[in-house]
Amino acid sequence: MTRESRHLMGAAAGVAALVPVYYLTEAGAKALRTGAAEAGASPAGLGCLAAVALIVAVLAVWPAAALACGVPLVSAGALFALDAEAALGVAATLPWQGLPWDGLPQVELAEPPGTLAGLTGLYTLIGALLVLSALLPARLRSILSA
Repeated sequence: MTRESRHLMGAAAGVAALVPVYYLTEAGAKALRTGAAEAGASPAGLGCLAAVALIVAVLAVWPAAALACGVPLVSAGALFALDAEAALGVAATLPWQGLPWDGLPQVELAEPPGTLAGLTGLYTLIGALLVLSALLPARLRSILSA
């Protein structure tokens, strides 16, 4: 397998992981908000964010995948930070219906997908961690990047 094909497969894996990371982060944030509002526990929120952490840990060992997923997340987070109205407009075009995690937390129809995680900086944080993991020195990278 050539180096270029490994980079291409990594980029494809990172782009494929972008959708679950985006929606699971939002589902986890909404579940945690619901749990906090009810002064109770939120196992669904913990489960969603644990799934995101697992996906991010897998992507972090493959620099091409980490960059392909991390750069769009940082961009989404930056858009939410710099122009929240524009970010909400873009997020309003994303679907909620038909996704397997649609019913995890109770979805508020007034909020487009990604609103809570974007406004709280979760996308920026996750994306920055992925990008920084791709910038590690070569001796600390996995065999997937060789």
